[in-house]
Amino acid sequence: MRSFFDPRQLEHAPAVELHNGGFMPYAETTARVDSILAAIGSTERPDDKGEAPLLRVHPQAYLHFLKTAYRDWKAADRPGDAFPYAFPVARRRDLRLDRIDARLGRYAMDACSPISSGTWSAAYWNAQTALSALDAVLAGDPSAFALCRPPGHHAGADYVGGYCYLNTAAIAAEAAIAAGRKRVAILDIDYHHGNGTQDIFWARGDVLFVSIHADPATDYPFYWGHADELGEGEGEGATLNLPLPRGTGLAEFERALATALHRIGSYAPDLLICSYGADTYAGDPISHFAIETADYAAIAARIAALRLPTLIVMEGGYAVDDLGANVAAFLSGF
Repeated sequence: MRSFFDPRQLEHAPAVELHNGGFMPYAETTARVDSILAAIGSTERPDDKGEAPLLRVHPQAYLHFLKTAYRDWKAADRPGDAFPYAFPVARRRDLRLDRIDARLGRYAMDACSPISSGTWSAAYWNAQTALSALDAVLAGDPSAFALCRPPGHHAGADYVGGYCYLNTAAIAAEAAIAAGRKRVAILDIDYHHGNGTQDIFWARGDVLFVSIHADPATDYPFYWGHADELGEGEGEGATLNLPLPRGTGLAEFERALATALHRIGSYAPDLLICSYGADTYAGDPISHFAIETADYAAIAARIAALRLPTLIVMEGGYAVDDLGANVAAFLSGF
């Protein structure tokens, strides 16, 4: 399987994040990439397709914010990385606010996604990595892997969150449609619900979003990912959430996966995008499923049995020492 990565994705390196009421070392560390690369071997550098594919998902104003937030934070004589702390929870208005503190809250869903000096560059090349892996699949490869870092599925069209800044799965889906694919399915199997991806395609019927994840009644992102969320308008019925309890192991996960794959098969997409998070692993420090390394090959083989052209984009996974083995096991299933 061809794999894609750009070293500029390592330029995003915040020092800390706000977690459970205190500042902790940033979990989405660059060491995640080192672990994966050591396990999967060589990767290809992506082509630069510019901002046009990003703009199919993210507004220009949001991209401008990502480019300038750290600069403006420093211009305000603030220490460290840029953190939001005030959020327009009720009656959010699209005000033209100049102060960086206001803009950070306007374009964020949480306080665990700081913006550092290299965030824009890393996010930009992250998207280009997904787009180049997509090109390989559109050109005839049965599957390809985009080593996306930082991850993407929590990022909405105009907000950061959950370590995510640009939504790589959504950008790839829109690029596939622009290339002539009529129907795209996204299967999200990260421990946490891909709220940003769901938001982006909530009212769309040409992109099916199916997610298996921890029950948001107990786990982040809390406000999205419940089983009764089905989409609306043209997208009604094009969202399927399959939340699972903490402690879920392979048997229960595979039952949910069978439901997900049946729905995807019935949809008959031209392309499958798999948002793969290895934070379902039993040893993950911030998650609570019980999937073992050997299980990932079996899970991937079930997905590959759909025999759909498949783009795999990397999402979460924070057990750094075992992350490479978990990714390699998953890719082996294809």
